[in-house]
Amino acid sequence: QVQLVESGGGSVQAGGSLTLSCVVSRSIDSRYCMSWFRQVSGKQREGVAAVDHDGSTTYADSVKGRFSISKDNAKNTLYLQINNLKHEDTAMYYCAADPSTCVVFLQYGGAWTSGYWGQGTQVTVSS
Repeated sequence: QVQLVESGGGSVQAGGSLTLSCVVSRSIDSRYCMSWFRQVSGKQREGVAAVDHDGSTTYADSVKGRFSISKDNAKNTLYLQINNLKHEDTAMYYCAADPSTCVVFLQYGGAWTSGYWGQGTQVTVSS
């Protein structure tokens, strides 16, 4: 059973930075898209960043220039660097893995129950 465990969330002031981490319990098929989603209570999960098996990255328009996704295959760890945090970044952040292409997973995966999902880490941004 593959497990994804996120960490690094917290309460920060607007303009600050955070780095989220997601440790994967064992190696996932390298062809899987590794990604970060976020969810505000009452709303559907939103894809924010993804990295494909070849290292190519995809970002939601709302986070381009502020979010940076990376992975360390040797450590089975996915990262999300968030800079210049805004109040609207407040959400539960989830890492996820899916065999779909990253463009498709990021756009539609928020409504899916397939794939692997972590339990989430909360990010709260205060003004």
